Amino acid sequence: MKQTFMKVHILLFMLVFILVVTACQQNKSRLDHQDMPDDSLLNKETSASDIEADDKIVIGFSMDTLAEERWLRDRELFKEAVEALGAEVKIFTSKGDDALQILHAENLINEGIDILVIVPHNAESTAMIVKKAHAAGIRVLSYDRLVRNSEIDLYVSYDNEMVGELQAKAITKLVPKGKYVYIGGAETDYNAHLLKKGVFNILQPLIDKGDITIVYDQWTKDWHPENAFTNMEEALKANHNEVDAVISANDATAGQVIQALAEQGLSGKIPVVGQDADLAAAQRIVEGSQTMTVYKPLKKLADQTAELAVKLAKGEEIEVERIINNGKSEVPSILLSPIAVDPKNIDETIITDGFHSREEVYKKNNSN
Repeated sequence: MKQTFMKVHILLFMLVFILVVTACQQNKSRLDHQDMPDDSLLNKETSASDIEADDKIVIGFSMDTLAEERWLRDRELFKEAVEALGAEVKIFTSKGDDALQILHAENLINEGIDILVIVPHNAESTAMIVKKAHAAGIRVLSYDRLVRNSEIDLYVSYDNEMVGELQAKAITKLVPKGKYVYIGGAETDYNAHLLKKGVFNILQPLIDKGDITIVYDQWTKDWHPENAFTNMEEALKANHNEVDAVISANDATAGQVIQALAEQGLSGKIPVVGQDADLAAAQRIVEGSQTMTVYKPLKKLADQTAELAVKLAKGEEIEVERIINNGKSEVPSILLSPIAVDPKNIDETIITDGFHSREEVYKKNNSN
């Protein structure tokens, strides 16, 4: 009996001991929970800190080329505009290589940019970049050149069809009848097609009347000026130098067209038009070997694109007045108005704007 009592006593003691220890542990657990910050709260605080540190909008800028004067300007002006808005820009140039441009864009997307701005080399193949960016939740803005067959978020450019119309209007005033040569841009660049469409909006009625005959019409592969030189040589040879006017897709190609004419003693005798208002073109206009160019104030384009890119990155709504079909979707578009420049207004346009200085433009002419 006594042994049974002792066993019960021991069991009761052990039970009480276990209850006390358990209560202490639970109490300690509650104290520990109160003393230590909650894991989710810690994560929230860390995330907030990270967001504050990384609040700067990062824009990826994928460019086709820097081989021409205007694209060097675009790069610097866009960088300045982005940084003036408190954002950051990462710039890659693909040198006319489609595969490299796609690789660069993938790298930018993987780096976690907020928005991608792209100047496509190939308007068709670049659609792959848009798809990859969207899959990563990144919106895409097409700068100056339209990406085809994709659901691009916004397109900002000068009205390229109007550029072609300005070229054709200027040259048909000088040569209302005759044999015309058309030296286009790169066939892979949709802008080149828009330029050509604008040109033929003006030329076609005159062609239909029989006043104008297109005796040579060729694209310039990759916009390389040396290809334009070859094309113009072929045009002159095929027509025994009997050409009355030349429309060239831009100033770089126009320069080589004029070089080909010069080798035949025809520079300054046959009107040649271009676009971009390159310094060399402005000098040629002053000296008389190029008839006109089309000025597209690049600062205005860069500033507006930078502003819109930041808004897109923040998820803000953008109102547009133009919609352009790119073969797959209706693309919200903002198209700025270009300006025709000839010897009569060169001072009040590109020189007054500071695009080129008077000394630069007239230097070559004054040295003669």
